[in-house]
Amino acid sequence: MSNKRSLKKSIQIICGNLAGECCIAKLAIPGIETEKMNGIIYQIAELQQNALHRVSVQFPQSPSAFETVKEYHIARRKFYNEAFKSIRNEFNNHVQAIVKEMNALLPAEQKEANRKAINA
Repeated sequence: MSNKRSLKKSIQIICGNLAGECCIAKLAIPGIETEKMNGIIYQIAELQQNALHRVSVQFPQSPSAFETVKEYHIARRKFYNEAFKSIRNEFNNHVQAIVKEMNALLPAEQKEANRKAINA
């Protein structure tokens, strides 16, 4: 089980790297649509904010709701595992959609140059 701190750090690192790639692409690739790239950067910021907000979830029950402390810990662990798995899956799906949008903005010449660089 990952904890909240490591999950939040991962989200921040991934979103920061994606936004950095967008900024580099805006400056280094001629012919790229900067306004659409700015829109993608705003999407990344919104994704980060929403994901970090969702990670701050609380277990809705107290230990007194269970017969033993062990049952409480088992239920709590299961709750957090399911919540974090759901957050990770949704976050990854959004990241993949953003990367597809970023790739769609690349000019055809740049896409061809990237393919040649990979095959070389």
